[in-house]
Amino acid sequence: MSVTIELPESIANQLQSNWGDLSRRALEALAIEAYRAELLSQPQIGEMLGLNFWETERFLHDRLAFLHYDEVDLQNDKLTHERVSLIPPRSITSF
Repeated sequence: MSVTIELPESIANQLQSNWGDLSRRALEALAIEAYRAELLSQPQIGEMLGLNFWETERFLHDRLAFLHYDEVDLQNDKLTHERVSLIPPRSITSF
């Protein structure tokens, strides 16, 4: 899919002189906003921008777009930790 943005020439020139490739910059801005709105996942951002896992992680980190993790997630993780902590460890058998 292709998206076109119309900008006054003077503004486009000013932005391009500071940011370089405006098409890429717009694509990255769209990706960040979609990630922050929880519309796209980390792998989808990587696919959209042509980045591998670690490049995507760096891209999101550099733009302060961190994994969504709230108090409900923390409580669920605590419950999971308590549940798995009650399971006795399996013995390791040497061969």
